[in-house]
Formats: sequence, structure tokens, C-alpha cells
Amino acid sequence: MTTRTLPTTMKAIVQTRYGEADVLTSASLPLPAPEPDHVLIRVEAAALNPADVFYVRGVPRMVRLDGGLRRPKSSVRGHDVAGEVVAVGDRVQHWRRGDRVFGEAASGSLAEYATAAADRIARIPASVGAVDAAASAMAALAARDGLDAAGMPAGTDASGMRVLVIGASGGIGSFAVQMAKSAGAHVTGVCSTRNVDTVRALGADAVLDYTREAVTDLPAWFDVIFDNVGAVPMESLHALTTPTGVVLPNSGLDGPDGGALMRVVRTHARRLLLRRRYRGFVSTPSTAKLEAIARLLADGAVTPLIDEVLPLARGSEAMARVASGHARGKVVVTP
Repeated sequence: MTTRTLPTTMKAIVQTRYGEADVLTSASLPLPAPEPDHVLIRVEAAALNPADVFYVRGVPRMVRLDGGLRRPKSSVRGHDVAGEVVAVGDRVQHWRRGDRVFGEAASGSLAEYATAAADRIARIPASVGAVDAAASAMAALAARDGLDAAGMPAGTDASGMRVLVIGASGGIGSFAVQMAKSAGAHVTGVCSTRNVDTVRALGADAVLDYTREAVTDLPAWFDVIFDNVGAVPMESLHALTTPTGVVLPNSGLDGPDGGALMRVVRTHARRLLLRRRYRGFVSTPSTAKLEAIARLLADGAVTPLIDEVLPLARGSEAMARVASGHARGKVVVTP
């Protein structure tokens, strides 16, 4: 490992037990050491996701298979990170100290320093700030992977296609609206009253306020339905598609189709057994994928929707904001 003079400890937001956001507290921890194929990043920004809330709560229970059965194996939460490389592992060849990168943190990003696998980060374009880069790591990637799974890969001319994005003001949904619109699709976004103008500003051609109208009252003309909420039964969404339309369920919350695991099972069962047009997807970061997101950011093709930027000391508050389900876009934490 190559390093310059670094502190031996850092400030971090940690948890020692499962629960709500108030289990997160500020602490001083030893600086993490990068493994041979990892880098150490001085964190400039960390963005939070619903997945981080699941790991704080330990719910759905399946997250405990990875995160620890009785208590968290890792005390620091946060996946999305942006910052400066300050040390590299012995096997790392393509990154150097001083490189500004973003991607997935291995050791948790709610801290002053975090490690990351060398193949799960990409360079931040000079014109892009750390807050926007961190806010795009998981959410923009999931939006891109979801549209790919639905038959709208990057570079597709989607002119004439109709796309419905449920949860259009959320982290993934806000990126999906922009990506589908930039491909030429007619986009309808679903959100609450207070977010209608925001979703229109993202580029949506039409906006449905779910507090005033039912999604199921929409015409049956959608080629892609990207559901990031899970509040409407999949069969009801299927009824809104064209004969070749695709339903893309993407929510970890409990709903009429069950929880996250049951929704995955039902998605695949309906696709295979009933010949219904459902698509599931798993979004995993890679340098190549993140480089594609970086180009979109640099070109202005997508712009992260930022709900709030809070200091690290208010990390628990930031997590509570995401857990509320009412964040408009991304919540970002800066040391």
C-alpha cells in the first residue's frame, strides 16, 4: 500500500444494533486500510439510498444474511461515495493518489475516509462536483440498468415509446425520467402534489398526482412501466401496458405483492409461467458503467435531483430523511 501522511483516526457515523435512524451515532474510528485491490478515499460527499435504510433496520430480514444476523457486521453505513484517492493497495494499477473518483464504498461512506474496490469506482469529470457525483453512483446506475432490462438500452431511439415512471421524484425515478426523455420517449411521471412541478422540470411530458388520481385510471398505452414504489399490484400495472409492454418492479418496500423477496419471486414466476412481460434486474457497479454515468453528468444529459445536503455530524438526520420516504431526490452528506 502506498500512502502519504494520513491521520490514524477519523470521524464516522456508526451503528452497533439494528433499529431506526436514531441508532446512528457519531464516533471516532481507526482509519480503514485498503486491501490490495482497493483504494482509500478521502470522502468529499456520501449519498444515501433506501438500501442503506434497510441495513440500518435489518429489514427486510434477508439483508441480515449479508449485514449480520443479530447485529451489524459493519458499523459504518453508506454505499455511495465521491472524493479523492489518498492511498492505493499493492495490486491497484489504474488509480493514483490525487485522483478524484466516485462509486461504491466498501467500508461505508458515512465517514471522513472510506475504502472502495478499484473496479467499482470511476473518475469524476472536471465539470462535476462531488455532491452530484455521489448522488449519481447507485441511483443513476439503477435507473440505467432498469431501462436496459426493460428493452431501452443506452443509445436506443425511443421515439414513439411511452414510459411510465412511478416514484418519479425519488432518487432512481428522477434519473429514469431524464434518461427516458433524453432517448426520445414520451414520459409520464407519478408523484405527490408537492413534487409535480419538480417532475415536470425533469422533463416529464405528463405528471400524475397520485393523491388526486389513480394510476390505474391511466390509458393502457405504456411500453415500459418502471415502478419504484410497489404500491400498485403488478397485475394492475400490466393492464396498462401495450401488447408488448414491460412492467419493471423495483421496490424493497412491502406492498400488495409482498415484500422485496416475494416481489422478485412473483416477477420471475409471472414472466416464466404466465408468459407475462415482467422484468427484474440487479444493478451492480463497475468502472465501465460508472464511466458511462460520468459522461451523462458531464454532458448535462442528467442532473441529480438533490433533496438536502447535510454535514456528517447530522448523519442520523440524513438517514431519517431517506427513511421517511418523502425525500425529493437524493440526500447527501458531506464531512
